[in-house]
Amino acid sequence: MYEAWTTRASDGGPHAGQWDNGPNMARIVALRHEKATLLGFHHYAELSLATKMVREPGEVLHFLNDLAGRALPRGRTELDQLRAFAVDELHLPTLQPWDVSYAAEKLKQLRFAISDEQLKPYFPAQKVLDGLFAVIRCLYGVQVEPVSGVDVWHPDVRYYRLLDSNGQERGGFYLDMYAGPDKRGGAWMDACTTRMQFGERAPQLPVAFLTCNLSPPVAGGSALFTHDEVLTLFHEFGHGLHHLLTRVGIPSLAGINGVEWDAVELPSQLLENWCWERESLDLIAGHVETGEALPDELLTSLQQSRHFHAALGMLRQLEFSLFDFRLHMEYAAPAVPDIQHLLEEVRESVALIRPPDYNRFAHSFGHIFAGGYAAGYYSYKWAEVLSADAFEAFEETDVLDPTQGEAFLHQFLEQGGSRPALESYRAFRGRDPDPGALLRHTGLAG
Repeated sequence: MYEAWTTRASDGGPHAGQWDNGPNMARIVALRHEKATLLGFHHYAELSLATKMVREPGEVLHFLNDLAGRALPRGRTELDQLRAFAVDELHLPTLQPWDVSYAAEKLKQLRFAISDEQLKPYFPAQKVLDGLFAVIRCLYGVQVEPVSGVDVWHPDVRYYRLLDSNGQERGGFYLDMYAGPDKRGGAWMDACTTRMQFGERAPQLPVAFLTCNLSPPVAGGSALFTHDEVLTLFHEFGHGLHHLLTRVGIPSLAGINGVEWDAVELPSQLLENWCWERESLDLIAGHVETGEALPDELLTSLQQSRHFHAALGMLRQLEFSLFDFRLHMEYAAPAVPDIQHLLEEVRESVALIRPPDYNRFAHSFGHIFAGGYAAGYYSYKWAEVLSADAFEAFEETDVLDPTQGEAFLHQFLEQGGSRPALESYRAFRGRDPDPGALLRHTGLAG
């Protein structure tokens, strides 16, 4: 199973060469390099950064390598502990790459005495949704109201509108929460309409699609969510707020439009933080049968589990990021073996869990070859820096502090792409982002 999955669309595995992406990858990278040079850039990584918050290739590499240097010592400790657990408790003398997720989940359950099944009764769908809207009301003074009589494409879809503190409508969104047959997997926010202003006339209001694949109701009961599903809902709603609360009337700069790629994840990742705090969890969580708040012991276990294998997880993302960025910076017209060689070189420096030689991860790395993240996969980590540093502003006062919420609303969410994201961030935080915030939030500081 592992070999078939990690060799798909490649020159190896059970379907070797049948749907090999290798020549496509080489041609894509070569054409990107040609495009960059035609536009006056040295390489595609430089072109990619021209429209991002970070502007210099050296800054990206320093950022990624610095994180790797900080994560590697903790990662080695985490892996040693996992291997010892696999031997002692699971009777696996050699921990193979295909064993890691299973062994890690077992260790997590043992260490923190917590599982999805324990938590799900405390996250019934309506309670979570009401809590999410309550958090938004506390932070941004925005009221969310259901609207009936709107045409929808499925009986589970609901339409809501947002009203500000003055009762003014700011926009609306379709919420499609549940998984179902023939529905595309994953979760995303997309624009239905974008804010647009014509002279003195009333503006066209933005409307968003918020689509998730959360656990649906079973046998007529309430849908119960895992904590990861709650995080997903908050994440996509953060994107939705960025789209809906803009004050910019030019569509190409309204909401998420025109926002640098490495900053656009800030509102979504920031909102996830309220899924971990007692003050906000009291709004979000309540037992499906009794309404009881999340017990202290479960909350403590949940919060402690947040940083479980934080270093190994970070190193995995750094592997992807460094491979992507170096590929587009160093390789002008690579042959397929060169791409694989570069991946192995990056793994040599940052990957503690080394896959077998037949692994062809790059052949299915859709984010950079087909998904818009070329020379930009590092954006995930950069946005985590922004969100961790931004959330510390709330931690310094109160996690539901409306003063901080109003500042973030006016200085970032409402600005869209009308000014550089760094200017908006400075206006909110009063300074440049602090990379150390990510280390503190992932438990890797010190």
